[in-house]
Amino acid sequence: MSESEIVVVGAGIAGLTSAAILSKLGFSVTLIESHYQSGGCAGTFKRKNYIFDVGATQVAGLEKGGIHHRIFDFLDIPIPEATILDPACIVDLKDGSPPIPIWHKKSKWITEQEKQFPGSRRFWKLCNLIHQSNWIFANNNPVLPISNFWDFSQLVKALVPSNLVTGFLLKSSIFDLLRICGLSKNQRLIKFLNLQLKLYSQEDVYNTAALYGSTVLQMCQQPHGLWHLKKSMQSLSEALESSLSKTGVNLIFGQKVNSINFDEVSKCWKVSANSKKNSFIYQSKDLIYTAPPQSLLKHLKYPLNRKQIYKNRLKNLPDPSGAVVFYSALKKENIKKISSNHYQFVSSEFGSLFVSISDEDDGRAPKGEVTLIASIFTKTKDWFELDKQNYVKRKNDFMKKISLELESHFDISPENWLHRELATPLGFEKWTNRPNGIVGGLGQNPDIFGLFGLSSRTPFEGLWLCGDSIYPGEGTAGVSQSALMVSRQILASKGMGNFNL
Repeated sequence: MSESEIVVVGAGIAGLTSAAILSKLGFSVTLIESHYQSGGCAGTFKRKNYIFDVGATQVAGLEKGGIHHRIFDFLDIPIPEATILDPACIVDLKDGSPPIPIWHKKSKWITEQEKQFPGSRRFWKLCNLIHQSNWIFANNNPVLPISNFWDFSQLVKALVPSNLVTGFLLKSSIFDLLRICGLSKNQRLIKFLNLQLKLYSQEDVYNTAALYGSTVLQMCQQPHGLWHLKKSMQSLSEALESSLSKTGVNLIFGQKVNSINFDEVSKCWKVSANSKKNSFIYQSKDLIYTAPPQSLLKHLKYPLNRKQIYKNRLKNLPDPSGAVVFYSALKKENIKKISSNHYQFVSSEFGSLFVSISDEDDGRAPKGEVTLIASIFTKTKDWFELDKQNYVKRKNDFMKKISLELESHFDISPENWLHRELATPLGFEKWTNRPNGIVGGLGQNPDIFGLFGLSSRTPFEGLWLCGDSIYPGEGTAGVSQSALMVSRQILASKGMGNFNL
């Protein structure tokens, strides 16, 4: 049996970050990962001479004051080399109007808004005001949702006067903001917002919380921004691993968690895991669980039987999305002139496609070639309910249809593909060990965001949740904020005072 003060389950960005922070603060930490590498949905894989980002292809929070920058400063490790995305994305609504570049420079984006969506300035100004209030609040390190007096005290300390005004929008959606601004019938603006919000909140304008959506709609612009990592998304995980190495974290790959139980005799959590050949037991006072909370129904089976209300809440969590991802490569000369690393365009077949294209010198493809990744959202049950024959047929159909969409949009001749493969929710389940291959957290609707979300504190003392289903949501920046919040809660639970970056 291996003992440490803290065990972390899952070496995605949330697990790596929480382990790095707590070990830097002097705790002995064991980090268990079922895969052979870290990163999870922000990891990479190799094919021939190509490196493909598994899921995430953009990073927020690398700017000064951003969550990654603050954490890396604390850990005393260099920030991975990255370039700002400008434009962050080019969105084509396929309605005969020019595509919409989302510029990094704020004044340039305001001009673009006026050009693309005449009369919408009031809406964007309202979003910006909400975002500015949210940003100050987030940098004051609130704890949400509230589960005890300490959480409440951190929330109160984080509040600023503007939050008392935006607080009236707690149960509002982005569509409510459009309605306030007299834009509820502006179908072109709604179409654009639906595409962007789906990427970051898994919801549309009608169901995305106003306080969440206002921020994600502003994250591409100064003083923030979205970044393209040199080499690959794996460089973020590698940087965090370097911190773990310095502080002596026991980082274990290739072991899959079977069960989690609380030992009443030792008053410790025990994690049962196994590799291909052996079984292992890990013991700790505190356990940080970064896998999707739905997985607790399997891993925490017996303790949950004593907490039926909590068990029912986990059972009734909304179904997150899955993804179908097309990984490809071709010579740069065989794709029409491109002016962004990221594109999003409307598709009559799939609703929309989100496309990421590598840079010439970012290490993802040989000189003169590029990788192209295209992703679409899908319902996971549409794949897991198929028999083998129909699964293969459906997968091949998607491969052909996505290829045709990309060939049409980027003027690619079919014979010029150098590599193509497709990942479905079944593949993501094998890669990430997430149930049904889900690729994001809970949809950020008003009933699940912030005060109304799933708490990092569980009904079990010493068991903590962290990751994309916990405040403030998904994305590498979101899960890093979640990791910082949980680390602060653990310190406070041990009477070690307030810790802030």
